[in-house]
Order: sequence, then structure tokens, then C-alpha cells
Amino acid sequence: MKNLRLRKRTLLAVAGSVWLIAGFNVIKMGIQAYIHLGNISLINTLLSILIFLAFAALFYKMAWKHQKRILSYKERKRPFWDFFDLKSYLIMAFMMGGGIWLRTSGLAPISFIAFFYTGLGSALTLAGILFWKFYLTYQG
Repeated sequence: MKNLRLRKRTLLAVAGSVWLIAGFNVIKMGIQAYIHLGNISLINTLLSILIFLAFAALFYKMAWKHQKRILSYKERKRPFWDFFDLKSYLIMAFMMGGGIWLRTSGLAPISFIAFFYTGLGSALTLAGILFWKFYLTYQG
């Protein structure tokens, strides 16, 4: 288990990578939905921006919270999964499960998937970039 322990700075990079991968995958699904629609309307574009702004504010606060938690660890190295806390893992599982259910259930129209996933994925990507900024500017 000692091999699975990472320095604080590396935990920030792991967090950034996880958020970027998630963001890119969610954006990809949103763009594919837009392509399936055949056009991007002004209202869908505005809705994507609105979703982005709402989630970006939430994820921005969350990224700062995680950065502070990671930097407050007393140990020099921590298990690689400590880039998230339990609450965040539960939120992630709920969001992923809910998203999969929403797409496969057919309850959400493709236009909803297009604007919602594009906005959400963009916000996730921004949080990943913020974690990489934390990584690059880490002074410890």
C-alpha cells in the first residue's frame, strides 16, 4: 500500500486529471447530442452558458475546499484516493448514476442532454484546470 501513497502536490494533479477527464467526456456527450439535433439554437446555447455558470460556481468552491483539505494533511504522503473526501465520492456516484439513468431512460429529450451536458462538462473542465493551477503553483 505504500506505493499508492502520493505527495500533496501529486494529489492536486490527480484531482485535476480526474476532473478534466470527466469534463471532456461529459462535453463530448453534449456535443454529440448537439450534432444529433443537427443545429445549435440560440436558446440552447444560452442554456448551456447558464448551466455552465451555475455549476462553475459550485465546482470552483468545491475545488478550493479540496485544495485546502489536501494541503492541510499532516502526513507527507497520502493514499491516491484522498484527492476526494467521502462526501465528494458520494456526490460523484450520484451524479454519474443519475446521468446514466437520465440518458438511458429516455425521459430527457436530446435537446436537454445537449445543453445540459455541454454546460456541465465545461464547468467540470474548468475545475480540472483550477486543480492543475493549484498543482503548478504549489510551493510546499
